[in-house]
Amino acid sequence: MTFKLAIADIPFGGGKGGIKIDPRTLSKTELERVTRKYTMELIKKGFIGAAVDCLGPDMGTNEQVMTWIKDTYMNVKGEQDINAEGCCTGKYIQQGGINGRAESTGLGVYYCIREMLTYQNFCDQVNCTQGIEGKTFVVQGFGAVGYWASKFLEKDGGKVTTVIEYNSAIHNAEGLDVQAVKDWMTEKGTLDGFPGAAETELEDPKLFMMKECDFLVPAAVEKSLHMMNAKLVKCKAVFEGANGPTTFAAQEIFEERGIICIPDLLANGGGVTCSYFEWLKNLEHISPGKMTKKYEEKSQMRLLKIMGYEFEEKSVEGADEIDIVYSGLEEIMCNATKENWDFAQKRKLTFRDACLVNAINKVYNSIKENGIMI
Repeated sequence: MTFKLAIADIPFGGGKGGIKIDPRTLSKTELERVTRKYTMELIKKGFIGAAVDCLGPDMGTNEQVMTWIKDTYMNVKGEQDINAEGCCTGKYIQQGGINGRAESTGLGVYYCIREMLTYQNFCDQVNCTQGIEGKTFVVQGFGAVGYWASKFLEKDGGKVTTVIEYNSAIHNAEGLDVQAVKDWMTEKGTLDGFPGAAETELEDPKLFMMKECDFLVPAAVEKSLHMMNAKLVKCKAVFEGANGPTTFAAQEIFEERGIICIPDLLANGGGVTCSYFEWLKNLEHISPGKMTKKYEEKSQMRLLKIMGYEFEEKSVEGADEIDIVYSGLEEIMCNATKENWDFAQKRKLTFRDACLVNAINKVYNSIKENGIMI
């Protein structure tokens, strides 16, 4: 996490922690008890707080889980800590969360893909044209990351031809309707029987990761791409939506085959970036845009009147919270993508090595500047 945030120049980061359970096997009441107990243990040891360690959502969590964490902390520390609401991110909007957090990781993946496809030297290396339109995508995992990335890619003209879940996978060379796939999976709990699928795989869904496509987006679990299947993957580049989906052996195979792997350190940084925005919102105790929205509207109307344009006042709107979150996320993701791609080209490194070297250099220079080198 330290390196992931160093890449994007965000003053956040640290480690990861969690509970080794499968939340799908627990009732809502059981999950709440586990969550609150975990939070209490963190409080007792001084391991949680807006100025200590701000917990972020990950696999197996949702807005409800993060809100339970916040509520537990506030019940214990709320009277002493004015920033108690900032002890974690990914909460419900009305509980101190921020608009855009749910889709932020997937949106960040989309911004990364879109930005990479504007670079002619990248497109030359992977032998494709610029732009998302008409490109085909295989997406593993259709949760918060895979679904939202697919939704934005589809909106930009991309075709999601294959979707792989833990218990089923579907394929249609003509493209799948992203929202219809999500609705079916949510209702049925499986992709089996989806009417828009030309092919379905139930016994070994991961086999569909070898379907031919322009770009593969592993957005499920770690070690999905390994030495046994990396040589069978039929894509031009891999965009890592999940944490650690590619093993070291698979990376070496991709390098031999000329497949560029855009690492998780960069590609899936949208989620923690948006967590940073939520943390700032909690510290500032005001929603982004609330102080400026009406001022922006009046400024725009004055400008339009000066220029002599006719308009309806209701059609002029200032930026609200979601607009600012999207804009900030786009700025950070696009700048980080360009910086690290240019670094890779200049140093003649693989993209993964470039991201690691760049991040390590930033951490090293920060320590060196502080004068605390051993």
